[in-house]
Amino acid sequence: MKRWLPLIIFVALAGFFYVGLHLNPREVPSPFIGKPAPAFTLPVVGQAGVTFAPEQNKGKVWLFNVWAPWCVACRQEHDALMQLSQAGVPIYGLNWKDKDREAAALLAREGSPYVVTADDLDGRVGIDYGVTGTPETFVIDKQGIIRMKHIGPIDADAWQNKFLPLLKELNK
Repeated sequence: MKRWLPLIIFVALAGFFYVGLHLNPREVPSPFIGKPAPAFTLPVVGQAGVTFAPEQNKGKVWLFNVWAPWCVACRQEHDALMQLSQAGVPIYGLNWKDKDREAAALLAREGSPYVVTADDLDGRVGIDYGVTGTPETFVIDKQGIIRMKHIGPIDADAWQNKFLPLLKELNK
């Protein structure tokens, strides 16, 4: 049996590697799916004295997009978000770790797809949501439950195949 052990270990590892090669790295399972969105209250970018909390959206289905001005992929996603916003999709932003305070100027210059953008300067809210990088987008239902997490920019394929069917179902 001892002489077959290295072969058995090799076959087991090869099997794990083979399966891993066929997994989508953007499909990271989130422990938050099906659970209430973490509560917070943060200041709104560019609006002194105004705050945002997810509880304000109870009764609505909405997107929560975590982004940052320094994020190249977020800038690529911006046009798609603008189109969705103009089509009436409620998108709320979380400006994540914007140490240089660039968000307000960027949104004023490029246009804002967000109803509001909460300012998460120290990144704690992002940690509460399990954010590993930007952009990440969450779909939150009328009861405040996270129904989906999408890692990376929203593109036409992701919108048509993931977001749109889910939003139609949740808005019934």
